[in-house]
Amino acid sequence: MQTITNKEKDPMGMAISDYYHTGKAGKLRVLSSMFYEDEIPVATLFRDFDEMPIQEQKAIELCRGKILDVGAGSGCHSVILKERGHETVAIDISELSVEVMRERGIDARNTNFFDETFTEKFDTILLAMNGIGIVGKIDNLPAFFRSIKRLLAPGGQVLLDSSDIRYIFMDEDGGMDIDLAAGYYGEIDYKMRYKNITGKPFDWLYIDFDTLSMYAEEHGLICEKCIDGEHYDYLARITLK
Repeated sequence: MQTITNKEKDPMGMAISDYYHTGKAGKLRVLSSMFYEDEIPVATLFRDFDEMPIQEQKAIELCRGKILDVGAGSGCHSVILKERGHETVAIDISELSVEVMRERGIDARNTNFFDETFTEKFDTILLAMNGIGIVGKIDNLPAFFRSIKRLLAPGGQVLLDSSDIRYIFMDEDGGMDIDLAAGYYGEIDYKMRYKNITGKPFDWLYIDFDTLSMYAEEHGLICEKCIDGEHYDYLARITLK
């Protein structure tokens, strides 16, 4: 799981800060040992409601009460929620991203979701843009569920979207072209590069709904699917029993 990122080793934070302050940014590259190099268009991190995929729009509409926006980045979801009158707290491990969010008028904190000293209560915990990716690996799910139980107010909900990326590994006959003994196929290693700065490697989790639901049940939580997205993705809601 990721830890607090300092300014000098924070490619995404630098890209967000550059775009917010100048209206432009260089290429934010995404590197992985498993895939070809990719790029995140920095402008999409500042998208408005109409530019969001359906699962993010639905999540915003389902938000209620006091909201925690986890891994908030530029704060695009928190901005919309605040405009709609919601009390919202945004957290991110990137100090630069938190600075930008505060400039945008958001109550933003440089805090790790897994920090056990963070004990504030929320009615909705939002993990948008595959926010559950912060778990990193399946084995870290117990810590994720402990954090949910620590932070959720009675009657609260967690809204998260993710993707079942098994389609990447399917052969022409629909079989899975992966080594099942190597671990869960949705565990991906990444690192980011912006300008001349390369960040530390980190693990990122994509989890299919059935697996998420099974683990949630084992930890005394209820997991339901809200909607399917357009490309093997979905929005889920987790609540306490």
